Amino acid sequence: MPVLSNRPRYAARLNAFKTGLPGKPTAADMIARAGTVEGLDAADLNYPDHFDAHSPQQLSAILSDHGMALNGLAMRYYTDPGFRLGAFTNPDARVRQAAIDITKKGLDALAAMGGRLMTLWMGQDGVDYSFQGDYARMWDDTIAAIQAVADHNPQIDIAIEYKPNEPRAYALMPDIGTTLLAIRDADRKNLGVTLDFAHVLYADEIPAQSARLIARHSKLLGVHLNDGYGKRDDGLMVGSVHPVQTVELFAELDAMGYDGVIYFDTFPDHGGLDPCAEASANIVMAERLRAIAASLSGHTGLAEAIARQDATASLRIVADALYGAGR
Repeated sequence: MPVLSNRPRYAARLNAFKTGLPGKPTAADMIARAGTVEGLDAADLNYPDHFDAHSPQQLSAILSDHGMALNGLAMRYYTDPGFRLGAFTNPDARVRQAAIDITKKGLDALAAMGGRLMTLWMGQDGVDYSFQGDYARMWDDTIAAIQAVADHNPQIDIAIEYKPNEPRAYALMPDIGTTLLAIRDADRKNLGVTLDFAHVLYADEIPAQSARLIARHSKLLGVHLNDGYGKRDDGLMVGSVHPVQTVELFAELDAMGYDGVIYFDTFPDHGGLDPCAEASANIVMAERLRAIAASLSGHTGLAEAIARQDATASLRIVADALYGAGR
């Protein structure tokens, strides 16, 4: 197995590190705890949640003090009950404008920290019932909002993270196809996609194929790595359920030349796991599966099997790489 020299930065879901901390932990407390995990060297901050007790400049200093780099910010609208009926899709124009305004403030905070990536997860934008939403209007309002956000600071990349549902029963952008259509309609150079492994499974997609579609029609701006059973957003540890598909995704990322951060969007707090031990396990699994993917790069037999769509030959080759050569 090859020794990898191009190790990516790894980041983890910061809120997971609240578990076990006394009182009401601040972003600084969570960063300090995350910084104790060897190999975890980047962080995403949620806006506005993680800025309650600290300014952007203070958070930059805190990250630096703990040996961590800023990957980017992620907008969180769902914590505000005013956006329960939607942020960009809200029927009230004043609420939609408030969502745009808070996103612009998030972009300003990101710029002040020297960051260049804002992730939009719009789980509150959608419907729960038939005859609840004006689909044409909701689409147009969302495209207009995305354009306004993208235009606020064209030097910052805006990544859309799609998910089939939750908290709304049906999200406006539930899958890769709809997301790419929205990016095409918005027509801004600083737009792209964040691919979340569990969301992709949940959308009944193949992670490697979705990554390739993003590369063909847009830009892959972020990768959230985790796992699940495809029924909901489980946020399980990397490779714990779908190791072969994780290896295939890593192989596709290598072929695409993706060199961004790998972010572990996992939920140790849901099952009472130690978040530091869980983050460490994610790093170990990611490194092992990346190495396996690298060992398959340029494998003539695998390339020929794929060209023939010969799944039996492919499985033998991948199984040997994953589990050791059998008889």
